[in-house]
Amino acid sequence: MLFGLGAGLLLATSCGKGQAETAKAAETAPPQVPVVLLRTTDLRLYHEHVADIQAERNVEVRAKVRGFLEHIYVDEGKFVKKGQPLFHIQPSEYQNQLARAHAAEVGAEAEVASARVQLGRVQLLVSKNIIAKSETDLALASLRTAQSHVAEARARQSTARLNLDYTLVRAPFDGIINRIPLKVGSLIEETTLLTTVSDLNQVLVYFEVPENEYLEQMRLRQNHPEQSRSDTVALVLADNSRYPYPGYIETSEGEIDENTGSIAFRARFDNPQHLLKHGATGRVRLTNAVPDALLVPQKAVFEIQDKSYVYVVDGQNVAHTRSFVPGTRTGDNYVVKSGLRRGERVVYEGTQEVKDGQKVVPRQVELPQKAATPAVANVR
Repeated sequence: MLFGLGAGLLLATSCGKGQAETAKAAETAPPQVPVVLLRTTDLRLYHEHVADIQAERNVEVRAKVRGFLEHIYVDEGKFVKKGQPLFHIQPSEYQNQLARAHAAEVGAEAEVASARVQLGRVQLLVSKNIIAKSETDLALASLRTAQSHVAEARARQSTARLNLDYTLVRAPFDGIINRIPLKVGSLIEETTLLTTVSDLNQVLVYFEVPENEYLEQMRLRQNHPEQSRSDTVALVLADNSRYPYPGYIETSEGEIDENTGSIAFRARFDNPQHLLKHGATGRVRLTNAVPDALLVPQKAVFEIQDKSYVYVVDGQNVAHTRSFVPGTRTGDNYVVKSGLRRGERVVYEGTQEVKDGQKVVPRQVELPQKAATPAVANVR
């Protein structure tokens, strides 16, 4: 009986010790972790920026003379040709002004003729020593005064004719008529806004690029001039459809806006169907070709004090903490600026279970195909 009890105790002790050793071995065994092999690929990255769309020319048509609006020859939204009549302001007042100016010119010319006759008489009398030579100077002064009256009358006539011409308001260029706020019979003052005309054959698109992105593009151009972003841009409309015609960047401002930290660009787009209107909005899409971009999965990255880290697994399957500089985020990956190399293995998931210098059992995984050719669309 005692022998049986002792054997039982010995068996229990042996089982407990075996379980403890098994648990300890499980704790010290290297963890199995999924790893990915860092590869490079050619990327086409897209950056989108809010755009302000303006007509190439959008001009206010204002009255230059005062009067009642007598005729409106066009309708809102219609296409007009350069020089085509748009409005007619009642011309009778300016016709009278022109007639009075013409009459004043005729009277001034009569004064000139009379002064010339008087000058001739004075010169004849002076030649016969009947009057003093000083009378000739007085006659010449009278003639010049009369001639100045003619010049003044002609200037008034020219102004009156110009005002009369201003009563017929014409289109400044080919374009589309916008809203006409006034109706026939309205009293028009000088500088009253009659309408605006938009030349929509081409549009100008203004957008701003953050300074850091601008500098990145300049570096791409320097390092890969044959593959970097060209001046061709695309336009995404307000309904998220892509505008069918490409545009090109014409110019940029010469300074960084200190308030926004961005630089303004201007692009030009053909608009043959007049789909784009003055004042419309959209997004300019810039395409950047990045050859041999090194990608690291976002899941593999962890941050400590605003710095990015991954676990790199070496040839002896030991995980080492490595800091790196991430660039653009594209889909589920980061484009690596520096700190990592092609062909290195990094822990893909479960980084919270790994420690620096710890031996691991790597299990290589393949990323989904869509992650190999990503695109980014950052709207600013």
